[in-house]
Amino acid sequence: MAHTVTLIPGDGIGPEVTQAAVRILEATGVKFNWESFEAGAGAFEKYHEYIPKELIESIERTHVGLKGPVTTPIGGGFASINVELRKRFELFANFRPIRNLPHIATRYPDVDLIIMRENTEGLYSGIEHEVVPGVVESIKIITEKASTRISRFAFEWARKYKRKKIHAIHKANIMKLSDGLFIRCSRNISKEYPEITYGEHIVDNTCMQLVMNPYQYDMLLLENLYGDIISDLCAAFVGGLGLVPGANFGHECAIFEAVHGSAPDIAGKNLANPTAVLRSGLLMLRHLGEQDAAWKIRNALDEVYRHKDKLTRDIGGKAGTAEFADSVIEAMENPMPNPPPRPAEN
Repeated sequence: MAHTVTLIPGDGIGPEVTQAAVRILEATGVKFNWESFEAGAGAFEKYHEYIPKELIESIERTHVGLKGPVTTPIGGGFASINVELRKRFELFANFRPIRNLPHIATRYPDVDLIIMRENTEGLYSGIEHEVVPGVVESIKIITEKASTRISRFAFEWARKYKRKKIHAIHKANIMKLSDGLFIRCSRNISKEYPEITYGEHIVDNTCMQLVMNPYQYDMLLLENLYGDIISDLCAAFVGGLGLVPGANFGHECAIFEAVHGSAPDIAGKNLANPTAVLRSGLLMLRHLGEQDAAWKIRNALDEVYRHKDKLTRDIGGKAGTAEFADSVIEAMENPMPNPPPRPAEN
């Protein structure tokens, strides 16, 4: 059976890294029908829409998407494509696993963190207006429905994949109503999962604690803006945004995406590292039930990362985007004789 997937290559380096990831995904032997669409400035030039209706209709039909980076203008221009897609399809759970790759020197080896972020409300949703010239108001909306929904999703994930501990991250000492509601919902849900240790940390203290000792955390449950900031902070533990995957889950749809920028300065030069979008595609394979293909890519990726000459320049190698993809495909075709055992979790 072929999986029909909506593909959003993005802009800047997006088309290069998604093309590399698509080649690797197809080399697993899994069959795909790709429905490819532009979004953002490129789409507006062609269709006079930043998110064409054909793209919306495709995701409504396929229920799954793979997305490269799309440039978001700073301080003006159109709204974030990521935010708009999350709102449109009620992709309420943003999932970011933080794990080291082999032979990438970092301050913290063997990090294993899960960031679970509410994805539809809070300050990050961008509800703001100018009250009078020179005065702008941003509105932070926190609801019991959304806070309960993301809390239950996180605890269900923890139970399914045998995670031991969840910390809800907040600023309820100052924002007693909004953040207070968020942690009350988290506390209520935690009572239904007695096997999972539940804790709460204030967001600024969490940042300090993470930098001092990330191993004290297992899963972090966060509101939208806090999750956006802390997930990027945690990416630094394993080498940066170019290496970490991202996924957005709703009840009906899921979109998997690279979370780094579009890097227009190196676009079209065969320099970009496709690891983040590839690892996002790996999460997509697991979502589609293609566990063997996902592990085939993971083992091949780990093997390639053991050879510096096969890596892209951003992590000390000499390979280009296409050559890196070739190496991963070759490693899949010639697998290690004794691959490491599969852990229980995603």
